[in-house]
Formats: sequence, C-alpha cells, structure tokens
Amino acid sequence: MPSHIDTILAQAAMDDVFTDADLDDLKQEIVRDVTQNLMFGAAPGPAGQMPTVHEQATLHLDAVSAQVLHHPEAAGHLSQLASRGPDNPDGALYFACLLSLAGCCEGAQFWWQFSAGAGNAVAAQCLSLYHRSRGEVRDATFWAEQAITLAEPPAPRSPHQRRPVAPRAARLPRRLHEAVRRLKVDTVEDFGMGKVPYPDSHLVDQAVEELANAS
Repeated sequence: MPSHIDTILAQAAMDDVFTDADLDDLKQEIVRDVTQNLMFGAAPGPAGQMPTVHEQATLHLDAVSAQVLHHPEAAGHLSQLASRGPDNPDGALYFACLLSLAGCCEGAQFWWQFSAGAGNAVAAQCLSLYHRSRGEVRDATFWAEQAITLAEPPAPRSPHQRRPVAPRAARLPRRLHEAVRRLKVDTVEDFGMGKVPYPDSHLVDQAVEELANAS
C-alpha cells in the first residue's frame, strides 16, 4: 500500500522540479563560485542596492536551501532520516536546509557538518555561506575549500539554465515553520552547538504536503 508521502508526491504538480541534472549543475556552480570568492572576494551586489557580503551570503544560502528542498528525493531522504536515525548523510543535508529556512541556525549547522563530513559538497558550500553570513571568515574559507575538494570538476555548462528560486520560494509556509520549531531537541555540548532538533515522521509528512502546495 502506498505511503502517505507517496500519495502526496504522486498528486503534487511541481512545475520546476529540481532534478539530478540540476543538482550536478549546482555542484559545478559551487566550484566556480567558491573559487571566485577565494581568489577575488565576494562579487559586488546589484547597482543601487549594495547588499553587504553578509547579506549576500544569507540570500545565497536561502536560495540554495530552497533549491535543495525542491529536489524530488528530498521527502524520501527526510523519511529515512526520521525513521532510521542519523545514518543518512543526504537526508541530513535536506533536514539542515529545512532547519535553516525555519531559522534554526545551530541545528542546521550540526546537520550540515554531519553531511559534509560524509562527503557532501553541497552541505560544505552551505556551511561556507552560513559562516560567511556571520562574518566568520576562517570557517567560511575552510568549508569553501572543502566544497571545492568534494565537488566534481566543473564541466561545460549545458544550454539549459536552471531558473533561480524566487525570494517567496525561499520562505517556509507558516505552518511548516511552526512545526519545525516544535521538534524534539537534544543538547550537543561536545561541539558547542546548543540544542539540535531531530526529525520525526509527522514533520516529514507535513513538509511534503506544505512544500508541494507552495510549489
């Protein structure tokens, strides 16, 4: 019998699906963006707006997190993370991005580090952006270099360009935001990260439904 998640996914009509090819493109962009930032500094903001480097990093992190959550495998990895515990580095990436968009920064950092430590380049780039948004240059540089090391070498760009995520899509629906805030938390004192939320099956079901409705 199909699960509740499978039913919702089958019914959801997503016009702009984040495919495996899109994820490969994102990894290639990581190499280009991080290399440029390490060599030349952050790119200037749009004329007339002049966002700070910290603001640019925050906006970029929100956009990447939203793109990751629109990947068709996001629900499956989140479900595995909720049912079997923290043995799914890819699920940790999706959960961290969900926490980040809900404003749970310490929890997001923990799960990004778990995922990046298992070799996920996108998680390493998220950590670099996170630390850059906080003005933590040394940590941002470290994770930027890790992202370059973990990402595949950049290939020629395909004619198909992925559409950027609109600012509205980088915000969680209010009910989902509140559900994330109600998650069970554990204190991770060894790493000085404070309270770290853990996923549960109810949140996964709600996340799939809310994100599908918002797409």
